[in-house]
Amino acid sequence: MHDFTVIVLPGAFASSVALTLDILTTAATLAPRLGLPVPRWQVCSPARGAVRLGTHLQLRAAPMPRVADAQACWIVPGLGVEDPDAIAQRLGEPDIPGVVRALRAHVAAGGHVAASCASVFLLQAAGLLTGRSVTTTWWLAGALQRQAPECRVDPDRMVIDDAPLITAGAALGHTDLMLYLIRQRFGPALPDAVARALLLDRRQLQSPFMVPAMMAQGNALIASLTAHIEATLPATVSVGALAAHVGMSTRTLSRQVGKATGQGPLHLIRSVQLNQARTLLENSRYSVETVAERVGYRDPTALRRLMRKRLNATPRQLR
Repeated sequence: MHDFTVIVLPGAFASSVALTLDILTTAATLAPRLGLPVPRWQVCSPARGAVRLGTHLQLRAAPMPRVADAQACWIVPGLGVEDPDAIAQRLGEPDIPGVVRALRAHVAAGGHVAASCASVFLLQAAGLLTGRSVTTTWWLAGALQRQAPECRVDPDRMVIDDAPLITAGAALGHTDLMLYLIRQRFGPALPDAVARALLLDRRQLQSPFMVPAMMAQGNALIASLTAHIEATLPATVSVGALAAHVGMSTRTLSRQVGKATGQGPLHLIRSVQLNQARTLLENSRYSVETVAERVGYRDPTALRRLMRKRLNATPRQLR
């Protein structure tokens, strides 16, 4: 019996795979010292023999499980691709149908699946996202929402548990996923010890890492809106004015922005303001009051509230 089964696909993001194994190994080392059970895991892959990762590193893995083990949480590290076209191409490769069938069977047997970054798209390919709340790489959230309109994609969150799925955000968000899984199965003491040993910080949000320009992902509308919002500052553009700028109704604008980013126009406006405020705080000596004015807030208290909500930080902490 295993606590975790790590499913490594060819081309997987090497850091994501390494983090999985390093965190599990550290947990296994520390568990006896805390009087806790030692985590047990296996590494499996649809590939035969050595699995070649995205950086041409190789890893030995066992074949995919043939017998469902609902006690083991399946962990799928990142796919090693980072744009919608590359994801679609990867999901069209010959090894994917077998993995999709195995994921469906595992969930049908009562098992849980954890995935991060672009691997959440694999769960969509398996038809597992319907009615769920999930997260993924923040700049891919809009693409996932378009593919899976029947689920809720929340790009702000680092980890979301909507059983039987546990999903996490971009790249090193896999660290947060692993600590969450260990906490879920073994209690708080073990992941806390692992975090201290590996110097890992706990993070709940992807919001502090978001750059509005990257959210465009080649989308001309989002790029145009972002540039217009930036150019308008310190004046604050309304959703109505933004719609008029691109010749759309507010309803059409909301629908188009939602399709592209997974969030509405107001969220995009606030993201641009927040990104500008963070840049000023990190790279200038302006007071918080001056920064607030330069990004369209007459009241610095409102900016502080937005930072607390979206960044989980105060202006002073960003200095």
